[in-house]
Amino acid sequence: MATYKPVVVQAFPKLGESITQDTLYWRGYKTPVQIKEFGAVNKIDFSPVSPYNYAVTASSRIHIYGRYSQEPIKTFSRFKDAAYCATYRDDGNLLVAGSEEGSIRLFDLSGRAPLRQFDGPTKAVHVVGFLSDKYRIFSGGDDYSSNLWDIPSGTEIVSYNEHTDYVRCGCASKVNADVFITGSYDHTVKLFDARTKSSVMTIEHGQPVESVLLFPSGGLLVSAGGRYVKVWDVLKGGQLLVSLKNHHKTVTCLCLNSSGQRLLSGSLDRHVKVYSTTSYKVVHSFNYATSILSLALSPEDETIVVGMTNGVLNVKHRKPEERKENSQKKRQPAYRTYVKGRTYMPKQEDFCVSKPVKHVLRKYDKLLKSFQSSKALDAVLEPPIRLYTPEVTVAVMQELHRRGTLRSALAGRDEKQVNLLLTFVARRVIEPRFTPVLVTVADMITDIYQPVVGQSAIVDRQFLKLQEAIGKEIDYQEELLEVLGMMDTLFATFTKKTATYLEEKKSNGLTETIETNRNN
Repeated sequence: MATYKPVVVQAFPKLGESITQDTLYWRGYKTPVQIKEFGAVNKIDFSPVSPYNYAVTASSRIHIYGRYSQEPIKTFSRFKDAAYCATYRDDGNLLVAGSEEGSIRLFDLSGRAPLRQFDGPTKAVHVVGFLSDKYRIFSGGDDYSSNLWDIPSGTEIVSYNEHTDYVRCGCASKVNADVFITGSYDHTVKLFDARTKSSVMTIEHGQPVESVLLFPSGGLLVSAGGRYVKVWDVLKGGQLLVSLKNHHKTVTCLCLNSSGQRLLSGSLDRHVKVYSTTSYKVVHSFNYATSILSLALSPEDETIVVGMTNGVLNVKHRKPEERKENSQKKRQPAYRTYVKGRTYMPKQEDFCVSKPVKHVLRKYDKLLKSFQSSKALDAVLEPPIRLYTPEVTVAVMQELHRRGTLRSALAGRDEKQVNLLLTFVARRVIEPRFTPVLVTVADMITDIYQPVVGQSAIVDRQFLKLQEAIGKEIDYQEELLEVLGMMDTLFATFTKKTATYLEEKKSNGLTETIETNRNN
């Protein structure tokens, strides 16, 4: 009896991403720590002074976390309803927050009760922050107003009512103590100067504005709304420099790293994109479990904190740099020690002892060896193989088809197994490397289970998904054939023109030669 040969799994080239310095840098964070909050995390803000604690605003509470703590070291809970946008002052001593009831509260981190409460807005205040002079607060809310407040007296300085929809984001200039910016759902970003009674600049973003960010130099402004992140030149009157559309859903938050050379954006599509501020190209991307509402980076770029819609706080810390050990390692044997004797040729009087090589078969190979086709197919439909190495699953299907036992392996399955098979086929049949095999598998599944169509809603749904996937692929192929036909026509035209040009040159050259011979 011939020795069993294991299934040959065809190797396909992997299209891996190029490894850059940014990739290595942003991958240098530890496994994230998950902290559960009481509600969706709408704001995360790091203290600008050491030890760089951070404030998390979720539901009706503000929690202060230490950089490495998983439990809040301080809590502010004097809110009747939801709290919004807790923000530190530049010296790290005070914290200001808005609320759903329309009041603005100022807290001292050494106490628990509010130092000041500013009343006046008639609806929820979603954005608050300190001006760079540390003695004034700006705010914006659902009553469409943008206000400026004086901390020592606790009174309102000026109110601007220029927006026509909810004001949901804002920031203050680090360079000019009188300048702050607000973004609204009316698609505009307005720049205000406290010395004037109206806005000094209006920028049309084109989508409801969810976040705004001013570069430390004060010359560039970044706005996020819809799927777009746009960069504007403030010094040129709000000229658009670049529009980025790298997210698939609404962009909700923006953040700069400590050097200002990398811009981070978080979105409802569960991704955080990292852009270079010189080329504005994506240099790295983080993937999260659910939609992202808030994002913050610590002043030394040691910690990334992301807040999500399900109330989970995702905290990543940078890995410490490995210290080089000065101790000398034990010297390993030289390479020649391991290869010694491998090239020795036995002589006639030598007695050769052959060492049998033991081949370990995988589970599906053992089942195929014992002709258990159905169980072999079940083995390669397990999640680790089906999801991460689908080429193994397809290779076993191909081997079963070669043996003529594929139909019997597919038959006699219950609702759950048929659903699993159809899910795999519908997902992978559009991949060119698997299409020839999986089209045959899909035909057999359809023939076998056609009599029971209509008896299970789950199986019927998978059949419809398979039909939809194949229909889309056929449409794509038809479009590609049309494009190929257009390209063939263009190439034929170019070739014809080139040939005509060469023929003219040749004919002209021949005519000139004949005329020259006649003259001579």
